[in-house]
Parts: sequence; C-alpha cells; structure tokens
Amino acid sequence: MRSTQELWEAALGEIQLQVNKPNFRTWFQETKGISYQGDQFVIGVPNIFVAEYFETNQRSLIEKTLVGLTNCNITVRFLVNSAQLDSPAGYTRRGTAANNITSPTRFNLKYTFDSFIVGSSNRLAHNAALGAAQNPGQDYNPLFIYGGVGLGKTHLLQAIRYFAQTQNQAVLYVSGEQFTNEFINAIREQKTDEFRRKYRDPDILLVDDIHFINGKKSTAESFFHTFNALHNSGRQIVLTSDRPPKSIPGLEEKLRSRFEWGLTATIEPPNLDTRLAILQAKAKQTGADIIPEVLTLIAQQARGNIRELEGNLNRVLAYAKLLGAKPTLELACHALKDISSKATEDNHSTPTLIITAVAESFQRTSQDLTSRRRDKETALARQIAMYLVRRQNGCSLAEVGLALGGRNPSTVSHACQKIDCYVKNSPLLNRKVKQIQKTINLKLKGKVFQ
Repeated sequence: MRSTQELWEAALGEIQLQVNKPNFRTWFQETKGISYQGDQFVIGVPNIFVAEYFETNQRSLIEKTLVGLTNCNITVRFLVNSAQLDSPAGYTRRGTAANNITSPTRFNLKYTFDSFIVGSSNRLAHNAALGAAQNPGQDYNPLFIYGGVGLGKTHLLQAIRYFAQTQNQAVLYVSGEQFTNEFINAIREQKTDEFRRKYRDPDILLVDDIHFINGKKSTAESFFHTFNALHNSGRQIVLTSDRPPKSIPGLEEKLRSRFEWGLTATIEPPNLDTRLAILQAKAKQTGADIIPEVLTLIAQQARGNIRELEGNLNRVLAYAKLLGAKPTLELACHALKDISSKATEDNHSTPTLIITAVAESFQRTSQDLTSRRRDKETALARQIAMYLVRRQNGCSLAEVGLALGGRNPSTVSHACQKIDCYVKNSPLLNRKVKQIQKTINLKLKGKVFQ
C-alpha cells in the first residue's frame, strides 16, 4: 500500500500531463495528500483560493485521476492547512483571510474586479465598489447598488469580498434572506449575543438583496442596530437591491435614510458595445474560437441581462459541439432560432407601440405624451409610458427619454421609480398598468389591429 502522499504524488504526475505548466504551478504545486479512508481522499491546500478553484474547476479531473490509480470510487475533500473549513457561513476572520471560509452562497473565483466588464451602464457602480474595497469605511459608506436581475450586482459584491481577503480584511457576505433566517434562529435558540458578534465584528459587511428584510419589522429593527454599530465604528457596509431605497415599499424611514447616507449607484442593462465586450471575454474564458459576426448576432438577440447573454452563447457553443461543427453565423442562427422568434415578437413591442397603448388608455394621443404638456393626467400617462418602455423593452434611460420627446435620463429614472412605487402600493394604478400591458400583449399576438 502506498502512503497517502505517495498516491497523491502519483496523481499529480498524471494531472501534470493534462494541464498547462502555469496552471499546475499556480494551483497544484503546494498541495499535499492528507488522508485516505474509505472512499474519501483529503487534499491539503495552501489557501482558500486554491480550495475554491479546485471545487469549481478541477474536482472532476482530480477524482477521475485518483479513481484510475486506485480502481476504487473516490470522493475528494479540500482542507486548508489541514484544518476544516468551518468558520461561520460567509465569514472570513481577520488574520486568517486565506484560511477560514465557507458559505452556502458559494464564492465564485470568476467574480473579481478584473473580470467585470465596465461600460457606461455600470461604470459608477464598478468604480464605487472598487473604492469601497480599497478604502473601506471611507468615501462610500454605505454603498447601495441597485439594478435588475443578472446585471452584475452579485459579481461586484463578490469582487469586494475577494479583494478584502487579499488585504486580510474580515468580511461577511450574506443575502438578505440569510440575515433574516439567522436572526429568527438566534431568537428561537436564545443566541442573540452570538448573532450580534457575528454581524458587528467584520471590517466589511456585504448584504445581497437587502430588500428581503422589507415587511419584517423585527428583522429590520435588528439590521438598523447592526447598521448603526458598524457605521459608527467606521466599518464598510455594501448593500444591493433590485430597486433604490426610496422605492422599497414599507421600508422604515430611519432605514431608508441610512441606506442613502453614502452613495447610491445603479446598474443598467448593458448597451451593444458592452454586451459585445462581455461576450468576447466569455468566449476567451472558455477558449472558444468564435467569429465577430456570431458574437454580434448573440449581442443583438440578448438585450435584457448578462445571464441571457451567457445563456445564448452557451446555447450556440453546445449546438456546435453537438453537430461537431464550428460556430458559424449560419449555425448560430439555427441555434438561436426559437429565441430569435421570441426576440422578434418582443422587438415589435417597440416604444411607439407602448406609448400608443398608454395614450389610448388615458384618452390621449401619442403626441400628447411626447410633447411638453404638463397637466396631471398627461404627466402620469407619460411616466407610465416611460416605466413600461424601460420595463418591457429593456431600453436604457437615455433611449426611453429619447422615445418620450427627448427627456433627460434623470427624469426617466425618477418616473420609473415613482411608478414602480405606485404599482406596488396603489391597487387602482396596478390594475390600470396591468390592463395596458394586456393590451400591448394582445397587439403583439395580432389579436388587436389598428
């Protein structure tokens, strides 16, 4: 029987033939075989970054290599410095930033500042996040980042977390739901002191989807005191949400005002140039050789968010692999055929169509909404049109403003926030907006002809 270390060295010899030299030196060179009992093989790694990299990228290769050497089923486990990764969920302790971390919200090493594609739609949020990471508790505290689904909010949070670890900062990264659940459990199990220590000790607190605490009075009160304790001691707080603080319904004023103390930054849907840059980076990351025309096609099809972009790119690559062919423009068209059909339908939901539907609902003309008329009813109709054009078409603030008579982006942003709040709190307006959306959908399906 070979020792655990001898077996691991044999595995390393096999792995070295399958990965390039820089990768092997970076990730595998400082690893050790710790123990081999039953079907579990424990590998010692020098720091958390290596452990996360192996979990995300190399587990399959490592297990396959060990199975080949032993002819036994093997499951690998990665330990940092021979110690179990057993710190509180999402928490990196000060002084052991490279040694102790685990989280049900997995930390993705791909989410760094270097891998974040910066464009006009997210530059402010990116620069503010980087500033908060480099100078925690200084210029942007708290930092509140908001935007739609799949636009990069979580990427920025994890980038801050990654950077903080490299600076040996104590950082806690949780979701609003996790904070709520842990608070409830702390009360139930009479561990409120432990809960307070966990949330008030870190140098940086990162909370994703903070709007989850909305409507939960006791949880919101607990977060209010947590916020005060951290802010008063100069600790950095970064929050994300799908809407700005003023548009979170039911949020107490004392919390809303604190969320707005520092900097509020929005992330908007990426424009075509940014979408192309994202696709180029993703293609390079996967090692795929894709001609620019194919990337342009994908970028034009997916306007909503980055996840949609990645999904369409993966669809094209999978289709090419299935056929054993290169991802040509013709192949990409076939791969995206169903999606393109839906996109074509969605594209018929042009700003003009939406503006017309809203105007008719308010017994106005499209020209009224794009004009400078300011009576109350016309102004409300115009704001609803802005809200729906942005929501249903994924247009930028500038594009919406242009469609509504050349309004500036700040006017559009205010209108969208206002209507979003009204829709959530006014049943009457909610029904009216839904009826307008229904009319638009009927027109798209050809059931209503003008």
